[in-house]
Amino acid sequence: MADSLSDADKIRNKRLAKLGNQSQSQTSSSESETPAESTQKQSEVPASAEQSTTKPKINITSTPRPPQQTPQNPFSQLGLEPKIAGGPSGDTKSTPPQIQASLKRSRPSESNGPSTAESLESWEDKALSAAFRVSLDPNKTSDHLGHKLHYVEGVRRELEHENAPLQLNVAILDQAIFEAGKNFAKGAPFDYMLGCWKRISKQFRAAKIKPDEVRLKIIREARRLCMSYCIFALTMADEMFEAEAPSSSPLVPHLLLDSEDDQGLCHDFLLEISNRLADDEGALEAIVWAVEDLSQGLAKKTMNDDYKPYIMALRNLVRYPPIVNAMVQSTRFLPTDVPAATLEVSTLLGPFFQISPLQAAVTTNYFSSPKTRDKGSITNAQSALRLTLRTHQSDLLDITNHIIKTGKEPRERMLDWFALCVNLNHKRRALHVDQKTVSSDGFMINVTVCLDQLCEPFMDATFTKIDRIDVDYLRRNPRVDINEETKLNADQQTSDSFYSNKAEGQSNFISEVFFLTLAAHHYGTEAANSTLSQLEKHLKHMEKQIAAIEADREKFARNPTQLAVFERTIGKYKAEVDRGLSYKMAVQGVLLDDLTQTRSMQFMRYVMVWLLRLVSPGQSYPKQPLKIPLPEKQLEVFSCLPEYFIEDVVDNFKFITRNMPQIVTATQSDELVMLCITFLRSSEYIKNPYLKAGLCTIMFYGTWPIYGRTKGILGDILFSLPFATEHLLHALMKFYIEVENTGAHTQFYDKFNIRYEIFQIIKCIWSNPIYRERLSGEAKINLEFFVRFVNLLLNDVTYVLDETLSSLVKIHDYQVLLESPEGQSLDPAVKAEKEEALSDAEGRAKSYMQLANETVAMLKLFTEALADSFTMPEIVQRLADMLDYNLEALVGPKSSHLRVKRPEDYGFNPKVLLSEITDVYLNLGKKEDFVLAVARDGRSYKPETFVKATNILEKFSMKSSEQIKVWKALYAKFEKAKELDDQAEEDLGEIPDEFLGMSTLLLLSLNALHADVLVSDPLMFTLMSDPVILPISRTTIDRSTIRSHLLSDPNDPFNRTPLKIEDVIPDTELRGKIEAFKLEGKKKRLVADGVMDTSDG
Repeated sequence: MADSLSDADKIRNKRLAKLGNQSQSQTSSSESETPAESTQKQSEVPASAEQSTTKPKINITSTPRPPQQTPQNPFSQLGLEPKIAGGPSGDTKSTPPQIQASLKRSRPSESNGPSTAESLESWEDKALSAAFRVSLDPNKTSDHLGHKLHYVEGVRRELEHENAPLQLNVAILDQAIFEAGKNFAKGAPFDYMLGCWKRISKQFRAAKIKPDEVRLKIIREARRLCMSYCIFALTMADEMFEAEAPSSSPLVPHLLLDSEDDQGLCHDFLLEISNRLADDEGALEAIVWAVEDLSQGLAKKTMNDDYKPYIMALRNLVRYPPIVNAMVQSTRFLPTDVPAATLEVSTLLGPFFQISPLQAAVTTNYFSSPKTRDKGSITNAQSALRLTLRTHQSDLLDITNHIIKTGKEPRERMLDWFALCVNLNHKRRALHVDQKTVSSDGFMINVTVCLDQLCEPFMDATFTKIDRIDVDYLRRNPRVDINEETKLNADQQTSDSFYSNKAEGQSNFISEVFFLTLAAHHYGTEAANSTLSQLEKHLKHMEKQIAAIEADREKFARNPTQLAVFERTIGKYKAEVDRGLSYKMAVQGVLLDDLTQTRSMQFMRYVMVWLLRLVSPGQSYPKQPLKIPLPEKQLEVFSCLPEYFIEDVVDNFKFITRNMPQIVTATQSDELVMLCITFLRSSEYIKNPYLKAGLCTIMFYGTWPIYGRTKGILGDILFSLPFATEHLLHALMKFYIEVENTGAHTQFYDKFNIRYEIFQIIKCIWSNPIYRERLSGEAKINLEFFVRFVNLLLNDVTYVLDETLSSLVKIHDYQVLLESPEGQSLDPAVKAEKEEALSDAEGRAKSYMQLANETVAMLKLFTEALADSFTMPEIVQRLADMLDYNLEALVGPKSSHLRVKRPEDYGFNPKVLLSEITDVYLNLGKKEDFVLAVARDGRSYKPETFVKATNILEKFSMKSSEQIKVWKALYAKFEKAKELDDQAEEDLGEIPDEFLGMSTLLLLSLNALHADVLVSDPLMFTLMSDPVILPISRTTIDRSTIRSHLLSDPNDPFNRTPLKIEDVIPDTELRGKIEAFKLEGKKKRLVADGVMDTSDG
């Protein structure tokens, strides 16, 4: 060959010299294994940093050329120039030593090989020619099977120059490969080399069936050379084969094909190249490049496209531990400073997790023309969507599992990637999410589902591994970032101080996955639930906007230009609504997947038990029964947990119990109920009242009737579970009291919604006598607690009934006005104003009537069970006043003002309301304090009102004859009590002002606009029986009145300073004067009646 070298030859020589200095690689152990055996061994032995197995090194030949020889061609530095026997030098060192030895032993007589007529040299020539499709004969253009052969003229000239036989052998094979790849590969040398690899590997497998040591070594060497040139074709195509440098990895097109395809990458190829990664930078570079290009190619695709080959390609690659080790070292695996919005396209695994039916192009494909689709069509599309997504998520889990099981470093890098996904997406839980700054719902849902499945192995039914979840994980440099998260019951300073005290040791894999999965739920599926709720509100708003725009169409009908602008504008709105509807249907299809939500519930069940175990004394649960109330002193490790540890459970089960309750199992129900009751009974463990309200909501949704379960999925559990029968009612009543003040600006209205849910739960369990027995027994022990509950219940009844009846009166008045001749003649603007006011009143009536019905029903239940609590001095007069007022409103002279059209539209049934109010009277009728309180109601008590009520009850058969009899006897007692009370007041005569104290009604109205009117009303003051002095304002007031006030407001009503009932000062001097005044009045009465006073005076 020419002595002068081209620039390309010099570059190639430099590269080959570098490879030639490497040590001789060992024969790969995989060469003696079947593909199945090799795969099995790799899965059993992870390729970690500690692995000691020697990897074969890429080396075209085993020994460098002797230094005294002068290179004659690009391969001479490696000793690759063939020196044929009988040539000038007679050097045979270019062939590996083991093959040289075999040839020396066998070629003279071939006594070691099978007895065939064909010589070894002839067999070797045919075998290599067939494998590499090359020929030394210009006239032989195809083999016996018709495959085209490439004439390697340069090799032939070399052999002729050496006077060697014109036969191919492994000693000159490298030159033949080089020439063929350079001249005949048509710019795609790797395609040519891959075909060679498959053919030589086929020969290798055949040779192993009937082993011939010499021939097997020849094929093995040819196979080794072939792989070396495959790697050169991947990494040095421009230098080695003078082909154009590829802009993308040549491996990718072959990875996307099935391994059985002629152009696909078989197991043998991937196994061989993976075994060279540790020692060959070129092989490492080729593999990493291929995986990165594979990822970037998938990043441009959606589920509408042919994405599956990319997934299968990665699934195939991760089965080889060395490839996984190389892949996780890619700079794209964990890039730095990557924004959340590009996480799913900028990281190596991102595009694989990005594939989802929630991609914009996919949602419009699955749910095109959403407004015209019927329910069956939508359901079918959602079912198809779920099946496709399940398969994809199963592939993602397989990929993840292989990476994790490969070794320590890949496992750590995989966990780091999951942590990156959750830590960069905190903004997904913001009140208003900018979707351009966060990862997509589909991506995060896939991450969450994958982590859910990683948790399955340790989530057994008996919780044997729950103690492996390390409570100190968050104090040990956790992957999960919780610094800015609101804590369950700790402020930022307390939390920072707690977590600054680092725990020793290392976190185990179970703890890592558990806490990552919990965070993924928060920023993944639960954030998607929130997005769905916000989307539904947005779509309703958009529909209203479209309707408002459509109403103006007539304004532009006669102006074509304006009409065109109008049409474009409304078209944009409609297109946005269609996209929103398509996305909504797709999200519902994804989130309402039974299998996904079942996995989610399984994980949440583990979270619930872990939380209960954490707060249980000695952390003995579930081995020992849980006892509540919990200890007053909270563990700091619990109070410093992020709120989302419970919020995720609440949101998850709220979604499931509302949308797909049928998938909840009995065991999950038990633990769910226990969690709700525990943290409502010991509510001080959680700071956020709305988080505790979520616990009520779960039980409320759980009592909704579903097919086959009249009490819902939780009703039977709440009804009969011993833990529930012992603690539920007290827990609900405690939270009923607590929710009076939530701290939010909407607390006044929020409390009614929360209490409505509490009422529904109580109604579900009330028929169980065990609850009522426990209630009665506890009321005698904890009277103060029950009086507070009764007071708030009474406040609610009073307010909602007043709002409801006031709204009905307004509705009546507006309806009468608008239908009258006067209303018909109103100015259009005025009429529109009246109609708007009517609509507003109707809306209020609907809202408050539902609350009123439930609140009165609760009042009826509790007055039956807790009559003593309702007749306490601080309660009874207010209760009697409220009942009298509403009874008069329903049956009195002004009851006609409550007659409205279609009262059922508002939930108003006056007969039912009247019946329940009379039931409250009957429940308390045996209590003398209640009878006297009704009689003393100077504003609303009228005997004729009770007579009218009796007539209505009898006319419509609303009560049995026995109940009517008791009712008549009761209002007769009211009349008698009224008569006696009036006589006693008359006996007292003029009461000195200093003996009079504000009534409860006046005190409650002190800050109202009409307080000055009430102060001047003599009915607003009563004779005190137990006067006390308020310590700061020094105001004298009756003890029962201030107690009643303090039940709702812990401040002095006169100066708003904090006040407790224990702080009031008994006014014994004034009390003595009042008692003397009463006694003097009594004496006067006796004297007037001619009766001698025999008292001690």
